[in-house]
Order: sequence, then C-alpha cells, then structure tokens
Amino acid sequence: MNDIELQLLVEKISVEIFGQPFKHKASFNSKLRTTGGRYLLGTHNIEINKKYLEQLGKEELIGIIKHELCHYHLHLEGKGHQHRDMDFKLLLKKVGAPRFCSQLPEEAKTKRSAKKILFYQCGDCHLTYQRKRRIDTSRYVCGKCRGKLIKIKEVVLK
Repeated sequence: MNDIELQLLVEKISVEIFGQPFKHKASFNSKLRTTGGRYLLGTHNIEINKKYLEQLGKEELIGIIKHELCHYHLHLEGKGHQHRDMDFKLLLKKVGAPRFCSQLPEEAKTKRSAKKILFYQCGDCHLTYQRKRRIDTSRYVCGKCRGKLIKIKEVVLK
C-alpha cells in the first residue's frame, strides 16, 4: 500500500463510519517509532506507521485510522479530542476504534530481551549508584561530593 491508497482508504472510512469527509492529507511516516499513527493539530493531517500494516495487517491499520479520525473529527468540531476527554472515549467506543494500538512483534522481542543493571562508584567518597541506563561519566559527577564516577560493573538479568 502506498500513500495514495492510504489516502483513499482514510477518506472511505471517514465517510462510511463517521458520515463526514476527510479533507486533509493522510500519509505513511517511517519516522514514527512508538505509535501506530498521529493526528497533527496544526495541519489536520494524519500520519500512519507503515510497520503496523506490514507486521499486523490491514485490520490493525483500519483500527489505527479510526482512532486518528476520532481525533480529527472531534478537533474540527471543537469537542474534546484528547485521550483523556469523555467525548473522545465515547466516539472510540461508538465506532469500534481501539484506544491503544497493539504492540509490534519486533518491539515485544526487544522488551523481553535481557535487561541489565549498571553500577557506578564515586572515585572520592565511594558512594555506589545503580542505574538501568548508561551514565556519561564525562558529563555527570557524584551528587554527594562532586567526585568523578567510575563504572564498576554491569549485571545482565535474564
């Protein structure tokens, strides 16, 4: 599926399910990483993550389009278009759109992979720090005495 076919699909879903036309641009955005799609408030365009179509199929894509069209139509009507708004929640339920998109299979693999814990120690006061993320030891110092941090070990959990 290309951008033109996506545009036609979004326009079709908008008219059939919402009873209103979609008058803006729908396109695939390969830079989207953590979401299935997004509605842009400034331009009223919709961007879709193509990985969801490739990995989870057309049904998931249609669900994402419905979700983004809920944002679109509610925003244009001046109603609550954010995830926390009751108007949004009610419209999602009415059209059968998912509140959140499914997790991509490739994302599930990376989350299930081995987790690591990093241990750093101050060179002056010997205070030990335990972190899930790496610390740039050239930028950050000990919070207690401002001494230089040294990475002492990395433990990999399974």
